[in-house]
Amino acid sequence: MDSTVSSVSEENVWGGGNRPLGASYGKLMMWFFIVSDALTFSGFLASYGFSRFKFIETWPIADEVFTHVPFFHGNFPMYYVAFMTFILIMSSVTMVLAVDAGHRMMQKKVIFYMFLTIIGGLIFVGSQAWEWATFIKGDYGALETKGGRILQFVKSDTGERAALADFAAVLDEERITQLKSEGIWFEDESALTNFSVNEVIAGLKADNNIVVRTETISEDGEKILLNRAESLEKVNDAVRVVEGANLIRNEYGSRLFADFFFFITGFHGFHVFSGVVINVIIFFNIIIGTYERRGHYEMVEKVGLYWHFVDLVWVFVFTFFYLV
Repeated sequence: MDSTVSSVSEENVWGGGNRPLGASYGKLMMWFFIVSDALTFSGFLASYGFSRFKFIETWPIADEVFTHVPFFHGNFPMYYVAFMTFILIMSSVTMVLAVDAGHRMMQKKVIFYMFLTIIGGLIFVGSQAWEWATFIKGDYGALETKGGRILQFVKSDTGERAALADFAAVLDEERITQLKSEGIWFEDESALTNFSVNEVIAGLKADNNIVVRTETISEDGEKILLNRAESLEKVNDAVRVVEGANLIRNEYGSRLFADFFFFITGFHGFHVFSGVVINVIIFFNIIIGTYERRGHYEMVEKVGLYWHFVDLVWVFVFTFFYLV
């Protein structure tokens, strides 16, 4: 009698039997994964925020870094990043429609909306790869001083950034790619930048319209511009030319910015790519009628949870990296 009462009471307290909260095992495990992954991303973004405000005076301004649009030349700050964000959010909408169609056992609509979701994911991953390539290549170039500070160049009459190719001189000097004593070298690979430090300095001296802009941000939120005399004196501290960004140097400013950019956006991009691969597998299972035979489309719903999580994480990454 006591055991009967105990089991009834326990069942009433638990309420879900072997399905807590009315969720299946697979859906519950997906929620566990999402929560743990959310904590991982939170740690990354917290580290980024700490570094950002610790070195806020030298942190690159996002509007001056992400200004590119494929096939268009000009200054379009944040336009393409906004487009990428819109595409990813819309793919989340099509995933919702796919899940809804699955609940109503409408196979053709599930196929259609899953296809749109996959296309959106591919566009985002491709756009992120293009953005990486553009960031790595760079488009202006800069000098790095002995203390690791970045010196950028600006046209004094217009205030626009000046690329090294716009003013650097061409000198008849011998340039060594990489010595064996300095590390690994390859016969067919050059470590040379397009211009040497001497060529940049010579070009600066010859063009009175070019001045130096430091990576330090003033109180009004703008990079500090030097006059001609200060510019000519400052470049004497330069030790190397920096073109583009990598894990060691960054022509846009603090190298930590590039480190966090590659790590966090790369980690998120891996999630999106993984989601696209999983969506493709689910898509073909839908086509061959796997879930029709099972009598439910719960697998689409579980994948949808993951996809919505990836979209939500990007909203935070977009806010931290590009807007703040």
